[in-house]
Amino acid sequence: MSSDFEGYEQDFAVLTAEITNKIARVPRLPPDEKKQVVANVEKQLEEAKELLEQMDLEVREIPPQSRGMYSNRMRSYKQEMGKLETDFKRSRIAYSDEVRNELLGDDGNSSENQRAHLLDNTERLERSSRRLEAGYQIAVET
Repeated sequence: MSSDFEGYEQDFAVLTAEITNKIARVPRLPPDEKKQVVANVEKQLEEAKELLEQMDLEVREIPPQSRGMYSNRMRSYKQEMGKLETDFKRSRIAYSDEVRNELLGDDGNSSENQRAHLLDNTERLERSSRRLEAGYQIAVET
């Protein structure tokens, strides 16, 4: 069972490395290539979420006495996934602002600031929701 988990871990590590690389490249790509890379990253993020779900299922099947180590790893992977999603959102915002500026010739600083502020608030809400869900799960388990 832990070998399945370790296999998922390796797949997750490879996938997150690819996603990170592509996110970093987005600002420097030509517009037509950006669309392809953004679509590809969206697919890979979904794959990574599915891997996390599989890993979570594996952790639930591990005996309680050895589950702690795996739970800590899962927490770390979920945080990493959240960071990747945040980085991707930011790269998409920069990309969409760039496209808008090309079309409209607009400076757009206020829009960028508003989006950054909105993104920060959204992240805060997502963190709070995760904490509430974790608390609910603990309450359900006890």
